Amino acid sequence: MAIAVSVVEDHPDIRMGIGLTLRNFPGYRLVGEYGSAEECLRDFDQSRPDVIIMDINLPGISGIEATARIKNEYPRTEIVILSVLEDDDHVFRAICAGASGYVTKPILPAQLTEAIDQAFSGGTPMSPHIARKVVDLFRQHIPPPRADYLLTPRELEVLELLTQGDDYKLIAEKLFLSIFTVRAHIRNIYDKLHVHSKSQAVAKALKEKVLPAR
Repeated sequence: MAIAVSVVEDHPDIRMGIGLTLRNFPGYRLVGEYGSAEECLRDFDQSRPDVIIMDINLPGISGIEATARIKNEYPRTEIVILSVLEDDDHVFRAICAGASGYVTKPILPAQLTEAIDQAFSGGTPMSPHIARKVVDLFRQHIPPPRADYLLTPRELEVLELLTQGDDYKLIAEKLFLSIFTVRAHIRNIYDKLHVHSKSQAVAKALKEKVLPAR
């Protein structure tokens, strides 16, 4: 089944280029092309994308604010930020808003489709220098004492693999579980941590030392 993708990008040429890529690559279904976050939000109940490619600097509502709104109302939708912005503040706020990944422009067609596939499969696509930046950002914060959210031993195992960037399929293989069981564990983790996305769960696990020390 094709992955339903929406694109939110105010630059017409970039938006057209992404749309052309998705039309030419098998396995994707372009369900929305928008020049603003407001257009995407208005059309969401009709388009219902699996993955959104989201710019940050948009007219009106920013991509970060739109990400937070969408994840709050539609937590199963994956959002990949595609931006020229690489500063700590934008990266940190995008991840905390619930973005599933953060990749930078310019991007090759194969890199774009790989990012969509990773997000859809439960991974966290990031440009290498952005991934390093995220790690450094969390290292700069002195973590509080380990928080206890009453996660079961199995849920802690699943959460630890999430922090390592594993997607649902790989977690299932490593723990000898079905992918449906992994999804159930992840839903329980989200509920207990009071988060709505993988990136938020990973951020909370790292910041609040949810995982036991190794």
